[in-house]
Amino acid sequence: MLDLSRYDDVLALLRDHASASPDVRLAIVGGSAATGRYDDHSDLDAELWVDGPPDATYDELHGLLAEQLHVDHVWEVLRERWPDGTRQLFAHLQPDPGDLSRPTRIIDLAIHPLPSAGTVVIDPRRHGTPIVLHDPDGLLRLAPEDEAPHEAARATTVAQIAARRGTAEWLVRRALARGELAEAHAFYLRFTFTPLVELLRIEHCPARHDFGLRYLDTDLPEGYADRLDELLPGPDLGDRATRVFAWTDELLTRLGH
Repeated sequence: MLDLSRYDDVLALLRDHASASPDVRLAIVGGSAATGRYDDHSDLDAELWVDGPPDATYDELHGLLAEQLHVDHVWEVLRERWPDGTRQLFAHLQPDPGDLSRPTRIIDLAIHPLPSAGTVVIDPRRHGTPIVLHDPDGLLRLAPEDEAPHEAARATTVAQIAARRGTAEWLVRRALARGELAEAHAFYLRFTFTPLVELLRIEHCPARHDFGLRYLDTDLPEGYADRLDELLPGPDLGDRATRVFAWTDELLTRLGH
């Protein structure tokens, strides 16, 4: 049974504001609470969709959080992160967020402009089933996203990894040969390990092909996450690179490259 009680004050604030503001058309809780991974260390992922630019609602909620809750500090995500005008912040309701001896209290709040179609489509395969806080007009629709952009993105990813394969190995091996260990580890993670995970996602979890290194224990077949853990950057980086590139080549062959 999902227990969000440690965020009851936040949920009440969001519901009250949404009900009182005609610009707020939809409010949900997503993230780990929607995907079934919620635990004592989870933040609260709250998303709102509004008529018009999100700035006014964002400023209002930013102020309400400061007035009604004990906010220790806030990270405001740069506007450039969201080309559609979405505003996002992370509000920490306790100091020392790295102290996991007590339950986490962090709000990830995103305010989106309502799409021109007038509905908000959320793909449960990618984002789970959200908890609806406010949707008086029934704007939320749970359905698969348009597959064409994802199919194109997957094809581009595979083609790029295949084309970059030789360059990637050269970058890692060169850095190791020169004794540039920090550079070697950075190149390994970026051009060797992460592309392997991308290929595994495309083969085994195509709906979440772009979720990076998260959720590997549930998105990939049993045992794969442990196998990947053994290939994380370590002291025998050259040997690990050999194993990763061999696995990468197998996947590229199966995916048509």
